Amino acid sequence: MKKIALVRELEKYPVFTLATLRRIIKKDRNYAKLVIHRLKDEGLVLKIERNRYTVHKDPILVASNIVWPSYLSFWTALRYHSLTEQLPQNIFVITPRTRKNRDVEFMGTKISFVKVGPKYFFGFAKEPCRNFTILVARPEKALVDSALFRKISFSEISEIVRENLDRISPELIVQYCLKTKNNALIKRFGFLLEALGADFPEKADINPNYIPLDYAMPKEGKKNKKWRIIENIEIAK
Repeated sequence: MKKIALVRELEKYPVFTLATLRRIIKKDRNYAKLVIHRLKDEGLVLKIERNRYTVHKDPILVASNIVWPSYLSFWTALRYHSLTEQLPQNIFVITPRTRKNRDVEFMGTKISFVKVGPKYFFGFAKEPCRNFTILVARPEKALVDSALFRKISFSEISEIVRENLDRISPELIVQYCLKTKNNALIKRFGFLLEALGADFPEKADINPNYIPLDYAMPKEGKKNKKWRIIENIEIAK
């Protein structure tokens, strides 16, 4: 197969392996490795990590296809949904799979993988990316993930929710919090939504222990008896 035709065939894959190349050229492993080496030397193929290659230069597209199943979340998803003006330095990928390498460098961007239990692997949807689709956390799940895994301070999460109440669904936030069965999540988002005038209609039973509203700040402040929250940050109305 001619070089140009081969590259065009590889363009159909966001990420491919040596096995993918072998199926295309119908050659043995050693020959396929030689082809990969030549294409890399000519800058036609980029190596992502061991046995992961691409001809695409879009870090978002590549990050979404390195491991399956996975989806983009935290700052990456919030930026994708235009809920923040911050430009994340990392691309964050959530997966239930165990990986040897938690971080990958690609095109000057760090791609970070966060392993989660299967019970937390939900709340994402297919989104367009060039001629492909990628999996991205829904806005509400990106917020819940960010608090659950403490990737964003709750002060920042509160600000994002406050500024985008017309674009996000408090009902979905409630649904996702309850689905995780995480008491701390229920307390924090229950208090936040109530403070912003939104309902938390299915308040689950919560334990009597007080927790700080923002886990990144000292545990000092007024105690809210209903949600068992220490108000260590102020929620702007």
